[in-house]
Amino acid sequence: MNNFWNGKRYHSLNYFLRDKFGEKVFKISLDGGFSCPNRDGKISSGGCLFCSERGSGDFAGNRELSITKQFNNIKDMMAKKWKNGKYIAYFQAYTNTYAPVEELRKKYEEALKQEDVVAIAIATRPDCLDDDILDLLEEINNRVYLWIELGLQSYSDETAKLINRGYKLEVFEEAMIKLTEKNIDVVVHDILGLPGETKADMLKTINYIAHSGAKGIKLHLLHLMENTPMVKLYEQGKLEFLSQEDYIELITEGITLLPKDMIVHRLTGDAPRNLLIGPMWSLKKWEVLNSIDKVMEENDLWQGKNFKE
Repeated sequence: MNNFWNGKRYHSLNYFLRDKFGEKVFKISLDGGFSCPNRDGKISSGGCLFCSERGSGDFAGNRELSITKQFNNIKDMMAKKWKNGKYIAYFQAYTNTYAPVEELRKKYEEALKQEDVVAIAIATRPDCLDDDILDLLEEINNRVYLWIELGLQSYSDETAKLINRGYKLEVFEEAMIKLTEKNIDVVVHDILGLPGETKADMLKTINYIAHSGAKGIKLHLLHLMENTPMVKLYEQGKLEFLSQEDYIELITEGITLLPKDMIVHRLTGDAPRNLLIGPMWSLKKWEVLNSIDKVMEENDLWQGKNFKE
């Protein structure tokens, strides 16, 4: 199969960025100082049950610092490991379109002014994309490569209610239509191992995303972290962790359902070691990724093998 994607059996983000920009590109994770309607009382005050106290931005910069200072701090740390490359300004923590449009413009523009930034990525919710914000995103997208990340997590409205996602599937679908009309690339987050979901449910979500019009997917393992509302479900025996073997089987099968041009941004996730309750095997990230490659090769699986138009 034309050597796949530089030897990988899936279309990785690393492959896509090298192909697009001709060199290594790194993400700089920023905290724009925003909140979330699922935390500040507009929708709910509890947030999504799995979300950490830092709004899933545990590896992002310090929100007490300016965007410029955060960017340079992280860039300097990365330079110790990798000398050369370009950067993506990644607004990761909380909901990064949840503010007046002029505040958003100011933060985004500050990030784009940083040296060697070639793209911007913005994580948000589908219910926080008003028309003026969409117009701003379209304007930026016409100048520099942009993608928007939407946290779907599951196709199931029943699961969405359980995890307190705060919106129904139809809201996600409306946002996808609006972003697609603006020619803005969307990356969709999917969490595997949510309480009550079967393997069939999880594969259904992957298949749903495969046909959603999204340009990319982030597949996450559910991490249970201290001080998150989901701890209560775990203590009540309503949450069971996926085993490493089950997760690898799920991922390798799920990848075959994706279209070949969809970019796989992530195949597992990171959680701070000091906050992680489980599953502890997830800390062995490279072992998991290498096992995924091995299983795909042994079983002659590749991205797109089982994708149906």
